[in-house]
Amino acid sequence: MTRSTYRLPARYAGVVMPFFLSVLMTFVVSGISTVKALGLTAEFLQTWPSSWALSWIVAFPTLLLVLPLVRRLVALVVAPPP
Repeated sequence: MTRSTYRLPARYAGVVMPFFLSVLMTFVVSGISTVKALGLTAEFLQTWPSSWALSWIVAFPTLLLVLPLVRRLVALVVAPPP
């Protein structure tokens, strides 16, 4: 089997991109917020996964909902390619 057989069709890009974006962004932001609140302690390691999960549960559907609006706003501000 070739590597391309394991890839999703291009039509899924509109869901896959927000999925990865929300995973990475909530991972970083929840980590920073949790460190700020608790410091680098054992409690941080116990708290961060649930903080991340809660933030991701909110962020992913939010991204799916606002992405069309964001694309329109970007189109208003950025010139199309020549």
